[in-house]
Order: sequence, then structure tokens, then C-alpha cells
Amino acid sequence: MASAGFLPVQPRFGSFTDAVVVCRLYPEIMPIVIAVDAMGSDRAPKPEVEGAILAARNYDVEVMLVGKEHAIRSELREHPAARNLPIHVVPASEVIGMDEHSVANAVRTKRDSSIRVGLRCVRDGDAAGFVSAGNTGAVMATAKMVLGAVPGVDRPALAGAFPTSSGTVSVMLDVGANVDCKPYNLEQFAVMGDIYYRTIFNTRKPRVGLLSIGEEDVKGNQLTKETAPLLRNLSLNFVGNVEGRDLYNGTVEVIVCDGFIGNVALKVSEGLVRAVASLLKESLKATLTRQMGYLLSRRAFEDFKKRMDYSEYGGAPLLGVKGICIVGHGSSNANAVKNAIRVAAEMAEGHIIETIAEEIAAINGKGAGA
Repeated sequence: MASAGFLPVQPRFGSFTDAVVVCRLYPEIMPIVIAVDAMGSDRAPKPEVEGAILAARNYDVEVMLVGKEHAIRSELREHPAARNLPIHVVPASEVIGMDEHSVANAVRTKRDSSIRVGLRCVRDGDAAGFVSAGNTGAVMATAKMVLGAVPGVDRPALAGAFPTSSGTVSVMLDVGANVDCKPYNLEQFAVMGDIYYRTIFNTRKPRVGLLSIGEEDVKGNQLTKETAPLLRNLSLNFVGNVEGRDLYNGTVEVIVCDGFIGNVALKVSEGLVRAVASLLKESLKATLTRQMGYLLSRRAFEDFKKRMDYSEYGGAPLLGVKGICIVGHGSSNANAVKNAIRVAAEMAEGHIIETIAEEIAAINGKGAGA
């Protein structure tokens, strides 16, 4: 790609194109480049710029901020220390907003949107991954169009992370990309979820469960009853059916369901966290004694808040497309953007796209043989 324009600082290479060429020739000595949709969040570009600065400062990554150049540079000028960080600006003249009347039409017509330009950077090899807190439907549709699906993957899926009482993290997919699913879709979700968990959380054989209304095999709907035998035939650590409560108790690491159920579970969880936080705050302010108690136990409350904070997980990866794509909340703060960049870099280092392609090809081959 042509030189994208830099912060007002002398880069380590003559141009961004030179940096990309060196990265491709000597990948083992170069930091990973992550493209960020700087116009995506509700308060863009402030959280994106601040998150990029945090990521560039704390991780071995370079960040491409994609969007309206004037707005991005204006925000960057508020952070003089960023002048010495590997942060680059890639212009994109259009934005796909949260309130688009037709997402499909916006995706087709806004060819210079920050989402499309950022994903083109991934497709063309100029970035290893893409992060956006923008319109979820637009990000998914554009990713499918620009990157395409991994060969053999019927439908890409969103993977959401949830804290558990055991101190670990569980991952559920799909959490909203596919409302209606077939058994073989859930079979592929299980494979991709297993690969993602192994890569990001360094667990050799994560336990995989199928979300249902009871642990017994006879319980569930037609979809779960037809999916369970497929999962048992895979070389996964499949433990059978799990219930909604298992999302938070650490019984399994990967939970598989269709996007309708997954999105409902995700939104209920988000609402519950907000309600608990609000109720606790209200209760602790009720009396002077309780306020004193809060001061004495503030560290424990802060730890609880951090464990339940979605921003610690960055966003939901869209698994099954030919490139790394992380979808964040519209309300993402700088910490969420920073962690989304971190997860994208870890996925790139773990060669997760290649692994998904290999393992999906393997199960498709077995199906064809049968």
C-alpha cells in the first residue's frame, strides 16, 4: 500500500511501505501490526487513540489508526508522548455509523469506510489483524466480503469471553453472528472455539460443552440432540450437555450454542453486571457504617469489578474468516481497545487462522469419507 502518513516523528523506516516489506522478509524480528478502526466507538476517536497508545507502549506491536485523518491527528496531538511510539495513521474518508438505516447498503456503498479500509489492510498483508468497536453487523458483513471465509467454514462465529467463579475464563460461541444454525455449524463452532482457547489461554485440552436445558442427553431441542453425536466423534475434550449456570462456574472452558441463544445470554450477563454494580453502589451509600465497611473492603470490590469488566477481554473475535478480526463494544474504553489489540496480536502469533483451516479441513474430510 502507499505510504499512509505518520505521526510527526521520524519513523524507524523511510515509509510505512518499507516497514511492511521488512516485516514480510523478516517476520521474526518485527513487531506485529494491528489495524484499528479509529471511528468505530461511541466516543471515537478518543478511546481508539488512547488504547493504541497503551498497546504500543506495553506490547511489541505497531498500530495503524484507520479513519478520518484530521480527527485522528487532532486527538493524537493531545498525547505528545505518542510521537515516539509506532503508531501510524491510515486515511479513510467514510464512516459506517451505529444508526445506519440499512447496514447492507452502507457496507456496499461506503467503499472508503474505516471498516473496509482496515480489513483491506489485513487482506493485503499490511496488518496482521483488525479491531473495531463499530457497527457489529457492518464489521461482520465487511469481513466476510473482504476477507472471505476460511475454506470449509460454512459460517463464521463470534466468540465471547466470560469470567468464572473458579478464576478461569469460559468462551461461548456463537454470541450473535448466526441466529439460525444447523448441527454442522455448531460442530465447526466447537472446533474453532477449541483452537481459540488453546491459543489464547494456553490450555492443552479445554473442556467443550453443548449448551442445553439439562445435562442429560435426552434433554434439549432438535438442534442440540443432533449436534451432540457430531461433537462426540471429534477429537475434542467434549463433556456433553451443559446448562446456563455453567457459563460462570468453570465447569467447561468452551460452550457451544447458536447465535440467538448466545446473544441472549451475552446481553443478560451484561445487564446483570450493571444491575449488581448499581445495587451494590446504592446499598453501600445507604449508611455511614456501610460506607466505612466499603472503605475497609475497597480492594476486594475493585478486584471484583476488574474480573467482571468486559474491557479486560477486549472484544469478541470473529472466527472462521481468513484474517483476524476483533469486534468490540460500542462503549469500549481505552482499556478495551488496548486489550483487543493484544488479543489480535496473540492470535496472529499463534497462527490461529491456519490452524482453523487445517482442522476444519480434517473434519470435513472425515465427513466426506463417511
